Amino acid sequence: MNVASFLTPKSEVEYLYDDYSLRQCIEKMTYHGYSAIPVLKRDGSYATTISQSDLLTYVYKLAASQPDQSMSLKELENVTLNSIQMRDKNPPCPITTEPEDLVFRAMEQNFIPVVDDWGTFIGIVKRKDILYYLATSTSREI
Repeated sequence: MNVASFLTPKSEVEYLYDDYSLRQCIEKMTYHGYSAIPVLKRDGSYATTISQSDLLTYVYKLAASQPDQSMSLKELENVTLNSIQMRDKNPPCPITTEPEDLVFRAMEQNFIPVVDDWGTFIGIVKRKDILYYLATSTSREI
């Protein structure tokens, strides 16, 4: 059994491209209620995961740099995600990864991005799917 058994395919995953604006990112995360979302390059490769923490930090620093320390939503349309420095706390795993190797990563994050042999994003493994597997598995040797 490998990660493919738990994979939520890219076609069923919400994601952003790194050339999207900060406003588009905030709107999508708010609409779906996400605390983090994968970011892809236009060639389909995984770039990073952006979190609410990344957004808050960036917006705070941006507003603090303004003379009146304020900003509008309109200003967020001029900032692209690839211009934001993010700490990628959610590196991808290859499709060949064994599910047991994901347990500790799942403790730290809600999902794990999955890439193929060429680094192309193919989907995610959700924490809840790993927990379900562990809870229903007859072999408890993990």
